[in-house]
Amino acid sequence: MTTRVWDYLAEYETERADVLDAVETVFGSGQLVLGASMRGFEAEFAAYHGVEHCVGVDNGTNAIKLGLQALGVGPGDEVITVSNTAAPTVVAIDSTGATPVFVDVRADDFLMDTGQVAAAVTARTRCLLPVHLYGQCVDMAPLRELADRHGLVILEDCAQAHGARQGTTPAGTTGDAAAFSFYPTKVLGAYGDGGATITSDGSVARKLRRLRYYGMEDRYYTLETPAHNSRLDEVQAEILRRKLRRLDTYIADRRAVARRYADGLADTGLVLPRTVPGNEHVYYVYVVRHPRRDDIIERLGAYDIQLNISYPWPVHTMTGFAHLGYAEGSLPVTEALAAEIFSLPMYPSLAPDLQDKVIHAVREVLTTL
Repeated sequence: MTTRVWDYLAEYETERADVLDAVETVFGSGQLVLGASMRGFEAEFAAYHGVEHCVGVDNGTNAIKLGLQALGVGPGDEVITVSNTAAPTVVAIDSTGATPVFVDVRADDFLMDTGQVAAAVTARTRCLLPVHLYGQCVDMAPLRELADRHGLVILEDCAQAHGARQGTTPAGTTGDAAAFSFYPTKVLGAYGDGGATITSDGSVARKLRRLRYYGMEDRYYTLETPAHNSRLDEVQAEILRRKLRRLDTYIADRRAVARRYADGLADTGLVLPRTVPGNEHVYYVYVVRHPRRDDIIERLGAYDIQLNISYPWPVHTMTGFAHLGYAEGSLPVTEALAAEIFSLPMYPSLAPDLQDKVIHAVREVLTTL
């Protein structure tokens, strides 16, 4: 049987009654769009983070895009971020008309090298967009200080960091706003697409609500700023509302899988994930590093184990962003990581015997290199 890099079926069997009851709740409510389930989820997700507002949208890409627009980012602006991220981070920046500007990441934890950000600030810089990658937080203190000094805004990309903390501070609460994805694989995942942007700024929240609804303040009233339909689906909102109550349990289960991997692979030569001191890692993915990554993946195929690479092609090397002018070697750490990192299976319901299968297979493969 294939050991998948991600699988929801065991979790669904456990939670099936609640998931189906969520669907029944929405279908029997009399309101299928912008209803009580979405309002309830928004209030509870905001409360989980200790912020004033949450605005549900249709996916994580639009959570970033609309977040940027609500913060005043647009054509002619520059947004500083990283290339070691999922392409949607950068696609969202580009879709506002702003220009992505990349800094490199750190070799030990793969997160934004905040020491490079100040040198990347220009007269056109409007926003800093740190990506809380793989399940842990970027060091936000220097970014907040830099943003305040230059009059910049911060939008945190929290698509991979639901429930992560830096000290006592939840991911997504240091910046001016933060964007989340609820794609099914996420730490808090829906049964389809979904996203949200959180903020404690009432003005930003009002702009977000208009932007997700054609630019209207309310249904079929005066259109203030032309926008698109980006509403969070009511069924997904109700499912997320229920899963939010189990989020801390999901995180605990992910950490247990990570501990088992760390114990089983500690002496193998793999570079295992490093948790930054003070961070609380939620292990959205379990990313390891080895100079013979491709050989390892090829040989693990014989064990019927799925792996993933996050990410094999840095965004600045993609054809669609060639116009940004980043030459090969311009982000050396990011480019080196792309050739060596890969992800082991990681999800809360990953059974111990499947974890042991992965550990045994990886150990065997490494002895044959």
